[in-house]
Amino acid sequence: MITAARYLELHAAVAEGFAHEIEWSETRQPVSDPLPFWSEYGWVVMNSGMKNQIARKIWEKVRPQVLAGGSAHDVFGHKGKASAIDQVYRDREQLLQEYLQVPDSEKIAWLRTLPWIGKITCWHLAKNYGFDCAKPDRHLVRIAGAEGVHEMCARLARETGYRIATVDYVLWRAANLGMI
Repeated sequence: MITAARYLELHAAVAEGFAHEIEWSETRQPVSDPLPFWSEYGWVVMNSGMKNQIARKIWEKVRPQVLAGGSAHDVFGHKGKASAIDQVYRDREQLLQEYLQVPDSEKIAWLRTLPWIGKITCWHLAKNYGFDCAKPDRHLVRIAGAEGVHEMCARLARETGYRIATVDYVLWRAANLGMI
């Protein structure tokens, strides 16, 4: 079980190289603009099933290609993900309006209607859209054990004063870096 003291140690260690990402998580506001709506979606799709460091390199090619009027297919060989990224880019204004009209209690389920967004990635996308929640990925599931990811992150958030999403990020990054 991760204690608040252990979490704070990990937070300090992660902050040494990733303070800007912790700050981003702590200050995240609800998505309200079509371009960030698409960009966060594309990033989550790109990240699913891929190591973060690899996904970042590919996304740094895909994002400018699409923004310049090209297709994700031009620089990314995964046909399904590239098509989804292109589709959501084309429909981003309509999709954002639909998303904003959905009650908060139904937004996680609505996110799962987007292509390539499943039962785990919906939580990642929700976090990136400003929800204060945790993503139950393989790292956090392992760390949380029987307590459960959502429960562990909520407990540590209460005990430390950080957002649930920030607790999630710090623990995920610590696992990604081999600290836990």
